[in-house]
Amino acid sequence: MDLTRFSINQMTVKQLTLPELVSACTDLGVPGVGLWREPVQRYGVAAAAALVRDAGLSVTTLCRGGFLTAIDPAERAEALADNRTAVDEAVALGTDTLVLVSGGLPAGSKDLHGARERIADALAELGPYAAERGVRLAIEPLHPMFAADRCVVSTLTQALDLAERFPADQVGVAVDTYHIWWDDQAPAQVARAGAAGRICTFQLADWVTPLPAGVLNGRGQIGDGSVDMREWRERVDAAGYTGPVEVELFNEELWARDGVQLLRETAGRFVRYAL
Repeated sequence: MDLTRFSINQMTVKQLTLPELVSACTDLGVPGVGLWREPVQRYGVAAAAALVRDAGLSVTTLCRGGFLTAIDPAERAEALADNRTAVDEAVALGTDTLVLVSGGLPAGSKDLHGARERIADALAELGPYAAERGVRLAIEPLHPMFAADRCVVSTLTQALDLAERFPADQVGVAVDTYHIWWDDQAPAQVARAGAAGRICTFQLADWVTPLPAGVLNGRGQIGDGSVDMREWRERVDAAGYTGPVEVELFNEELWARDGVQLLRETAGRFVRYAL
C-alpha cells in the first residue's frame, strides 16, 4: 500500500496507548500521526516527543487549541494561556500545525458575530507567538450543528475570512471532509485557501446516518458514507496542498474494536477510497 501521505489521527484509534499506536504505525509503515493534547499530557510531552521521534514518525498536527469565544476577562486570559501552552507543546512534539476548534457561544449569548470577533482578537495575540516558534494556527470550521456549543466557525469561507486578517505564516485553515463536504461553496474556498498558502492540514472522515445521540462521535469510516474522498483529495491537491492526509474519526463502534486491526483497515480504506 502506498501510505506515503497517510497519517492517522490519534483519536481514530484512541483505544491504543501512545506506545501501542507508535508500535502499530511502525509495523504497518504508517509515516505520520496526528496527536491530541490530553493523552500526550498524560504520557508526558517530552516522553511522547522522544517516543515518536525515536520511531521515525512525523507528527502531522496537534489537536487542539482554540475555545476562544469567552466574554469573561478571566476566562479569556485562561484560554489564551492554554493556547500558548498548546503552541509550546506543538514545538516540543515537532509539528508545525496546531488545530483550533474555535469555541461555541458563551452561556446565555446569541451573538455569533461577537463570538467570531473575539476569536479574531485572540488570534491577533496568539498568531505572532505561534509564528515566532514555527507553528501555524489552523482554524477548523466545524459542521453547523456544532455552532452553538463547540465552534461558531461553520464554513471554510468563515474560516478564511478570519485567517486572512493575519499573515499566512501565522494563521491558516484545516480542511476536513466531515465538516464541509455538504457546502457547495467549499470547492471554491479550497482553491482560495490553496492560492493563499493557507491549507495547514487536510483531514478525512465520512458522513454516515443516522447520527448517534450527541452527534459528536458520528464520524464514519472512510468509504462507508456519502463523501467522495478521492474527489476531495484531488481537489485539495489541485489547490497546491502536498502534505499529509490525516484520517480523524470519532466513532464509538470503531473504538470498541481492536485498535491495530482498525488502523490496518483505515490505511487500506485510505488507499482504496482516497488515492
